[in-house]
Amino acid sequence: MRVRDDFRTLSGAEKASILMLSLGEEHSARLFALMDDKEIKEISTTMANLGTVASSIVERLFVDFVDQISATGSLVGTHESTERLLAKVLGGERVSAIMEEIRGPAGRTMWDKLGNVNESVLANYLKNEYPQTVAVVLSKIKSEHAGRVLTQLPESFAMEVIMRMLRMESVQKEVLDDVERTLRNEFFTSLARTNRRDAHELIAEIFNSLDRSTESRFIAALEERNRDSAERIKGIMFTFEDLSKLDSGAIQTLMRGADKEKMPIALKGASETLRDLFLSNMSERAAKLLREEIAAMGPVRLKDVEEAQSNLVSVAKDLAARGEIIISDGSAEDELVY
Repeated sequence: MRVRDDFRTLSGAEKASILMLSLGEEHSARLFALMDDKEIKEISTTMANLGTVASSIVERLFVDFVDQISATGSLVGTHESTERLLAKVLGGERVSAIMEEIRGPAGRTMWDKLGNVNESVLANYLKNEYPQTVAVVLSKIKSEHAGRVLTQLPESFAMEVIMRMLRMESVQKEVLDDVERTLRNEFFTSLARTNRRDAHELIAEIFNSLDRSTESRFIAALEERNRDSAERIKGIMFTFEDLSKLDSGAIQTLMRGADKEKMPIALKGASETLRDLFLSNMSERAAKLLREEIAAMGPVRLKDVEEAQSNLVSVAKDLAARGEIIISDGSAEDELVY
């Protein structure tokens, strides 16, 4: 989670959120009571996604109260702290609705939200419902999404749903309201809980952002306290040496997107196998020039090598996130068929 330490980048809603978090639950609750639903939703959404705020920003925002505010140090805005604040002044249903907007999939209506839920997740929930209920749900979401959900359902159950949809006439408003209420109270509440990030994944992402010596120090310390967690985190982490798992096409895509000045430095500290992998995916002339550049470099600071390698890993992750390359974990599921 990034630390907000630049006052100039803060929006009005972020400043208001920091103010309310600084004042504490009791005083913030009084401010929420004076707002309308739109203002509450905007502030609470911003607050829940605020993250860590440097104490220097708090001091600058509230210079008139520096003696009181600076003692609070950094602030962390979370879903839980936001929900507690809202609960001070709002009814349970209203708080749930607002937090659902924050946590749940984006969308103005319940059916919009369902359209943003992964088909496997939605099908896994619907397969335990009555076929008539599933028929109503699938008739209200986009046909493409409904089709993908149907393919995830057991075939006999899917056919029963299709038959119900064929016989279904206009759905009464009371029935729709009942289905919406059930989805809101059961499905999206459960989805919000399950969507919270696994702590091991979060730590792995944090460790990936560290320089190698710091990362190794933390991993070693964690192994002494909790070896199982350390092994799980190491399994999740994607390191520079993991680039050796990329296929030729991915390596070439990575080299096109990489910083040309950092590439020689990164490969200077790479294993011979990984360096050869990159060189073998270049033209003979380009590979010869890169080898000569690496050789002419002489000694390079370890810090610079690690920084260049981290940069290359970040580029690979960005490319993978955009679907331009596939990062394989070496399992059979990741094998490609040509």
